[in-house]
Amino acid sequence: MNNINFGRVLLGGLLAGLVLNIGEFLLNDFVMANEMKDFFARHNVPEPGGNFIAIAVALTFVLGIVIVLIYALIRPRLGPGVKTAVVAGLIAWFAIYVYTGIITGVLLSVPSNVILIGLVWGLVEYAVAAIAGAWLYKEA
Repeated sequence: MNNINFGRVLLGGLLAGLVLNIGEFLLNDFVMANEMKDFFARHNVPEPGGNFIAIAVALTFVLGIVIVLIYALIRPRLGPGVKTAVVAGLIAWFAIYVYTGIITGVLLSVPSNVILIGLVWGLVEYAVAAIAGAWLYKEA
């Protein structure tokens, strides 16, 4: 009962990472595409190239694995299921979206409505990713 199944953490984490990557693609290339282009133009920053995208995708898969690891770590205390998966997703969402999003947004003068859209999108995205990853996780 207290043994973490690292193979299932990896498997569930890759699924969670896939969900996160799809969500980030939709957010950045469709939902906020115009805001992103305006931001890059206003700050005279080139749009992200292939190297950036490859690193971001890889790190997002790692993040999915970390979310499922968090789920596996808190599962003995909170029990298996959706509630525990959402808690794991909320922990990651706070660390990634809330903390870094707000600090970076304030630093770079990102409009508050753009920050709010990102925060809400991320909240749903991380919860869904955590639920998907937890669905594949089974104890060792």
